[in-house]
Amino acid sequence: MSQSNRNDLPLSGGLKEKEIPALEIRRISFKHIIVALMLSVLFFLLFCFVSLHGYIAWVLSNPTVAPIYSNPKLSKNLEYEDIVFPAADGSRVMHGWYIPAADSNQTIVFSHGYGANREETWIPMYDLAHYAHRLNFNVVMFDYGFAAQNSKEVATGGKKEAQQLLGAIQFAKQRGSQEIIVWGFSMGAGTALQAALTSKDIDGMILDSTFLLEPDTMYHNIRQHIDLPRHPSLEIIGMLLPVLNGTSLRQIPYPEVKSKDYPFPIYFIHGTEDEKAPYPIAEKLAENQTNPASGVWIVEGSHHELIFREHPKEYLRIVSTFLSRVGQSQHEDRTQDQPAEKDAD
Repeated sequence: MSQSNRNDLPLSGGLKEKEIPALEIRRISFKHIIVALMLSVLFFLLFCFVSLHGYIAWVLSNPTVAPIYSNPKLSKNLEYEDIVFPAADGSRVMHGWYIPAADSNQTIVFSHGYGANREETWIPMYDLAHYAHRLNFNVVMFDYGFAAQNSKEVATGGKKEAQQLLGAIQFAKQRGSQEIIVWGFSMGAGTALQAALTSKDIDGMILDSTFLLEPDTMYHNIRQHIDLPRHPSLEIIGMLLPVLNGTSLRQIPYPEVKSKDYPFPIYFIHGTEDEKAPYPIAEKLAENQTNPASGVWIVEGSHHELIFREHPKEYLRIVSTFLSRVGQSQHEDRTQDQPAEKDAD
């Protein structure tokens, strides 16, 4: 049989020998296409997963804040001044209101929460400012940088905000205040605790629905909106936050705050139905305090920053009692210092 005839003989599968290489090439090409498609889908899903976390980090850094609708005069017939003062580190200029009380050297500085401005209408802040003024306290209300009407900046979980609060405290001191109380709400309460780590000008704090930005509370809030795995979600968001707002979670001193026994009295107010900041954090912070005037009020069934609305009479009674204790403590301290000053002379 000739060579040419042997090459043309059909194989058992009905294919000629010269057709095999082309078939193998087609099979290899098909496998490559499948692998490429699978990798493309995998990379696309990975991109979507990371992008979702980037969006979450961006939203955390850029809260939507409503404009200011009123002022102390319109809301409560309180005379006030528009004020401007620098943040303690000089990083920006802060804007706010100063409500003076007649012949008073006591000042309450309000520290509003995340996603709000100095009005924080759901509390409502004007009612508390009016109450503080009736107790003969001067009142400072101001906007954090992320709530500024102009030159708005990103929220940093207290890193920059603590310096801005310290600027408000310095303003109150420059106006002659000898007793300064910080009244904070949510992240504004957590910011107050951070600011107090470096300040000796705070004489007491009232902290309502304290929110401290740390991995646990951040993940707790994310889970309220979307069911993401704790890991690697926290790690991804932790890497993206410094890119979006210049702040790493490691720069927020939450471990120190959670273990600090502050030298001045603090009163913690928190609700058991707080969906944003679980109330055990307030209990833990309160347990660390040894000042005899410190205390905690855990309100059964109350919600985040709504405790005054839900229990107004008891809320104001507790606040009034606490402020009286702080004032008495301040008076005793000044009385004890007087003989030492005379002896020194």
